[in-house]
Amino acid sequence: MDKLDTIFEMQDTLNQRIGVVTENLSEEEKTKWVLNYTRAMQQEIAELIDSVPWKWWAKYQEFDEQNAKVEIIDLFHFLISLAQVMGMTPDDVYNAYVKKNQVNHNRQESGYKDKDESDSRHI
Repeated sequence: MDKLDTIFEMQDTLNQRIGVVTENLSEEEKTKWVLNYTRAMQQEIAELIDSVPWKWWAKYQEFDEQNAKVEIIDLFHFLISLAQVMGMTPDDVYNAYVKKNQVNHNRQESGYKDKDESDSRHI
């Protein structure tokens, strides 16, 4: 078992422990959990931003690198849950990542002059 498989299993165990079963969701439940997890991720991103001294006018701030790392892991928890809600397996995530990574490289090679999502429809 690889690390991504382990992470997915651990997240599923945690989700079930708190009463969230991400398998066989109705469209209404799926919609609810996509919104719940994306909102949670927005909050975690805000907390990550607060770990960085972004107030250019304030001199008291310091970069809280340890907290930034924790917020990134919090994001992973919600992102994996979101993938599970969408019925994605670790293999699905890996394969989609590989394909999208190639799309991004192709966009850079072509100068990414035009916005065209059709190059990602095969993912």
